[in-house]
Amino acid sequence: MARKPVVEEPPRELDAPAHDALERYLAYVEGVKRRSAYTVRNYRTDLTDFLRFLGMRGRAFDAAGREDGRAYLSSLQERAVAEGSIRRRATTVRGFYHWLDAEGVPLRARPGDSMLRLRFPKQTHRLPHFLDVEEAQRIVDAPDRDTAGGLRDRAILELLWGAGLRVSEITNLDARDLDFATLQVRVTGKGDKTRICLFGAPARDALREYLDVARPQLAKGAQTALFLNRSGGRLTPRSVQNIVRDAGTQAALRQSVHPHLLRHTFATHLIEGGADLRIVQHLLGHSSPDTTQIYTTVAHRRQASLVTDALAAARKVERHNLQDAPARA
Repeated sequence: MARKPVVEEPPRELDAPAHDALERYLAYVEGVKRRSAYTVRNYRTDLTDFLRFLGMRGRAFDAAGREDGRAYLSSLQERAVAEGSIRRRATTVRGFYHWLDAEGVPLRARPGDSMLRLRFPKQTHRLPHFLDVEEAQRIVDAPDRDTAGGLRDRAILELLWGAGLRVSEITNLDARDLDFATLQVRVTGKGDKTRICLFGAPARDALREYLDVARPQLAKGAQTALFLNRSGGRLTPRSVQNIVRDAGTQAALRQSVHPHLLRHTFATHLIEGGADLRIVQHLLGHSSPDTTQIYTTVAHRRQASLVTDALAAARKVERHNLQDAPARA
């Protein structure tokens, strides 16, 4: 007997109180917390999904408790949502309820079952991937320097690797943010926090060539953005992601390449070179040293691996010499 096709239920619309609370919270996140449009969009998606989940359980948003939050996180695991995404949604949901509580919205959960006590799923600490120097160099060498777009792409790649910037920080840069005299760039990071980052001679040379040769060809009028698209407008984060991915393909790397991989590479290379952890924390724009600490583990493991490989090679040579000794005798 043929199975009946599975008909997915259309997304449940939010009731008026939940919709109103969500819109007021997003206005607060955007207007007061000064989060980016990308972050606000993620908040909207995550909270809409959660509020619809409550609707399917017949639970009003202001009556939901920690048990409902746990059930939601479990449903995400059943849907094979990535661990990092589940943690992000848990953070978003709890932040929403903290805001409701601060706004004086009566929360009617059962005593002891407050959503404010929702705990995050335990995180499996995975070490970040990174490129070695030869692989990173192949990536920055990939763009065609005979074209304006290629010169722009090379400058972006040099800055991603040489300064460890986030993709959103790259696209937010204006030409005036560069200081070639001190090899510094003023960066606006998360939460509109400004910091000064450093770049080296390779990035300096690539940026100067882009500004002198390529940017005038791309510019269509007065535009403050440092990196421009073919229409003369500010380059988007998605465009930068595509540039990095295409460079990885041209460099024939086995692993997939994305902007954050170059950021990981920047941090790991600094730690391997003996940079102070607090300096790396500042350059990356991390609010906590614990976030930066993971790169020391990566660097130490890499150094241990190099030592192990060197010892293995030395033992191989020693065995070879011992085998040849009777013949020489």
